[in-house]
Amino acid sequence: MEEAYLALARKILAEGTVKSDRTGTGTKSIFGHQMRFDLQEGFPLLTTKRVPFGLIKSELLWFIKGDTNIRYLLEHNNHIWDEWAFERYVTSQDYTGPDMTDFGRRSLTDETFKEVYRVEMKKFTEQILNDTEFAAQYGELGNVYGSQWRQWKTTQGETIDQLKSVIDMIRTNPDSRRLIVSAWNPEDVPNMALPPCHTLFQFYVAEGKLNCQLYQRSADVFLGVPFNIASYALLTHLIAHETNLEVGEFVHTFGDAHLYSNHFEQITEQLSREPRAFPKLELNQEKSSIFDFEMEDIQIEGYDPHPRIKAPIAV
Repeated sequence: MEEAYLALARKILAEGTVKSDRTGTGTKSIFGHQMRFDLQEGFPLLTTKRVPFGLIKSELLWFIKGDTNIRYLLEHNNHIWDEWAFERYVTSQDYTGPDMTDFGRRSLTDETFKEVYRVEMKKFTEQILNDTEFAAQYGELGNVYGSQWRQWKTTQGETIDQLKSVIDMIRTNPDSRRLIVSAWNPEDVPNMALPPCHTLFQFYVAEGKLNCQLYQRSADVFLGVPFNIASYALLTHLIAHETNLEVGEFVHTFGDAHLYSNHFEQITEQLSREPRAFPKLELNQEKSSIFDFEMEDIQIEGYDPHPRIKAPIAV
């Protein structure tokens, strides 16, 4: 099954259109692609490079809880979302340290800026962990995935718990064609640091199995997509567990699927490696509700990947 991901990467390298992007890095990109993973054949955690499952677990549980503050992530040593909160802080009136904006980057050598950035980021994350008031103000990311999934705001000022509603519908009306959760709220998009990349997912129940399809408008194929595959496969397993269904397929559908130009060397190395067997997912059978799961309730067995491949993230 890993071949579906590797084939996507090969296709982008061979056929992708060279495009500019928001980060200024540059990409090769294709539009419209689909991968399918049979979750009965193993848990799709890529093996051609090590993918940190602990980060995937903590981020998904953060979404499921409806949390939008990075403090929970930091408590689990997850720094995926740090940059977005940090940017808000260093551009605020409360920040009095060295200039961390683009101007600051231009005024120092890259290596010096990186070191100053690292020091200031460490101070920031430590303050988030140790200062509740500071965390409430600067750890908050606003209407990101957890908010849209669990507390979608209506025009009447009420909220909709989309995730709970879809689980209830899977139980009571499994043949419904409305088993959908959306993170894309056009009203919020102009004011968001990063509008949702994985915008909508839909469930489909057939022959006692729960299937999930994700539509992803924008996909960083080297760094982001391996996380997205495992995250939504895990979400499917958790909801199937709660609704007493088996898992079926995870279908991953893309809009703009791209490789950043500074990831070409890394993806070429990954493509040279031979895939290994996918691991097995183990869930705590004593937990019945998706909303009760904690980190220790979700484990992977038999994961034997090739070594990690480092690459810069485009922010």
